Amino acid sequence: MRYPRGYRRAVRNETTMGLPLRKSKVAAPPPACPLTESLTLLRGAWAPNVIWFLSAEPRRFGELRHDIPRISARVLSARLRELESRGLVTRRVLDTSPPSAEYALTALGRELLPAIDALAAVGRRLIQQWETAAPVPRARGTRTAGRQKGARLVE
Repeated sequence: MRYPRGYRRAVRNETTMGLPLRKSKVAAPPPACPLTESLTLLRGAWAPNVIWFLSAEPRRFGELRHDIPRISARVLSARLRELESRGLVTRRVLDTSPPSAEYALTALGRELLPAIDALAAVGRRLIQQWETAAPVPRARGTRTAGRQKGARLVE
C-alpha cells in the first residue's frame, strides 16, 4: 500500500489530515481509573446476568443454563472461566457421579450486585416508559419498502 505524500511526516508531527492535534483540556485520569477497573470486571456478554443469577445461592452449570435460556453452553462456560479468573466466582468440584461443579460468588462478586441492581432498575424504568409511550406515527412522505429509489414522494 502506498501512503499519500507527507503522510509519515504528518504522523510524526502529530497532525491528522493537515490539522494540528490539540491537547485535551480534561484532566488526565489517574493511572488506574476506578470506573474502568470496575467495569472491566463486568465486561463480556452475559457476565452481569451470570453474576445476577449466582447472587441468591451457588448454582451448577446446568442450572445456570436453565436460568438463562438464551445463552449457549460455550458462552456460559467461557464467561464462568473469565469470572473465575477475575476473582468474582469460585468453582467447587462436587464429588458426584458424574462429576459436576458448583459456582458461587466471591465477596468481590457480591460487591458488584448493587451496581448491577441499579442498572437493572434503570432498564425496568426504560421498558416501562417505552411500553406506556404512544406509538410514533409514520411521517407522510417517507419512503416505503415497495417504492423504487428514485420514485417521487406523494404528500
